[in-house]
Amino acid sequence: MAKPMTKAQLVAAIAEKAGTDKKTAAAGLEALTDIITSEVSEGGAVTLPGIGKIYCRERPERMVRNPATGETMQKEADKVVKVTIAKALKDSVNG
Repeated sequence: MAKPMTKAQLVAAIAEKAGTDKKTAAAGLEALTDIITSEVSEGGAVTLPGIGKIYCRERPERMVRNPATGETMQKEADKVVKVTIAKALKDSVNG
């Protein structure tokens, strides 16, 4: 399995692809991250065309088990961020 792309590598790739400098690409990436974070934390969803949909889902209160002790306990309801991958991306990976 290949190593994941780092933020610096992603910024460099964006700058090269967009024909701009790394500072502008980093600012664009940071703006995109801020927009997605604020939208999803408010309960909304963001669709990135060709990539997928990022959204927040609420999980109900449930019983969980501590694997170290085997003890079961009640876990409070919480929220979890989910990503649904776009069909176009799945198809390009599975070629």
